[in-house]
Amino acid sequence: MLTRRAALMGAAGVASLPILAKAAKAEEIMDTSIAPPVDLSSLKRIKHKLVRPPMVHAHEQTAPAEPRVVQFEMQIVEKEVEVDEGAYLQAMTFNGSIPGPMMVVHEGDYVELTLFNSPENLMQHNIDFHAATGALGGGSLTLVNPGEKTTLRFKATRPGTFVYHCAPGGPMIPWHVVSGMSGCIMVLPRDGLKDPEGNAVSYDRIFYIGENDFYIPKDENGEYKRFEDVAESYPDTLKVMNGLIPSHVVFNGKVGSLTGDNALHASQGENVLFVHSQANRDTRPHLIGGHGDLVWERGKFNNTPQRDQETWFIAGGSAGAMLYKFLQPGVYAYVNHNLIEAVNLGATAHVVVDGDWNNDLMEQVQAPTEYNAAYEGKTALP
Repeated sequence: MLTRRAALMGAAGVASLPILAKAAKAEEIMDTSIAPPVDLSSLKRIKHKLVRPPMVHAHEQTAPAEPRVVQFEMQIVEKEVEVDEGAYLQAMTFNGSIPGPMMVVHEGDYVELTLFNSPENLMQHNIDFHAATGALGGGSLTLVNPGEKTTLRFKATRPGTFVYHCAPGGPMIPWHVVSGMSGCIMVLPRDGLKDPEGNAVSYDRIFYIGENDFYIPKDENGEYKRFEDVAESYPDTLKVMNGLIPSHVVFNGKVGSLTGDNALHASQGENVLFVHSQANRDTRPHLIGGHGDLVWERGKFNNTPQRDQETWFIAGGSAGAMLYKFLQPGVYAYVNHNLIEAVNLGATAHVVVDGDWNNDLMEQVQAPTEYNAAYEGKTALP
């Protein structure tokens, strides 16, 4: 089923929008109706309401002995987003946020997601869970037109942090991803996180940071172009995308989304778990003024975490996790340590930490003061 807007747009722009004019290839569509059904009637069902990143819905860090069916609902929203002053993205989103909301379950649980493609949207969409097994991560079972919904269930067999994203087929895949359609699911071990010695560790709060690269076209005067809808933006955006040079690299959807009045907040002595995803490009998170006490660089909790990392690596198409106890109050900058992307393109967040300063960890022995330059020249060099 296509909406009237989609039909009109398709008639005008078939050449530039091949997936809107025809459905995904037959070999990409799975039919699971002939497989024997699975009886999960004995399992408890719980339902979580998703929340906007960087926050994460309430969840347990350790799970009961028996697995559960964990239910979520998510709506696909196509909308215009102001990425920076004067720079507008025709975005495609999960639940209206960039990144899409983070889901948390435990190893052995069943994830049951109902996905709604709003009737006012123009595009087909689906969801590919890197945490899932088979059927293109669920992508071939969830392709929905505007005005349709679908429900997918998969078993979370591997603990860790994983990306999910839209993957409707062909050239639509990268376009949908760099237009905002990615998020993260965290599958915790049933008995919680462990340090390298196997001791249980916990977190006092959790922040989810989704990093996105955007490709917003400019006109002949060097001004960012603005489009009527997502379909109109495709041809010009494709040209910029294929140049592989992003116009913006941001955290949580826009420049400044996690700085200033939007800064994250924590308290001295708290253990904070940072989950960081990037669905398209490699990145290298760094906490200025802090460290990664425990880092699951590739995000998989069956692997032993690294200790005391200064900067860690998140491969494109993956999510990682870092646990840090804040020891000093003040403002910490959490950045992509390609500092060009952090400072000039937008990939920076701030964490404001309250508490009492500890001079044993750092002390300003002397405040800046003028000195005799001639005297310095005689003493500072060998």
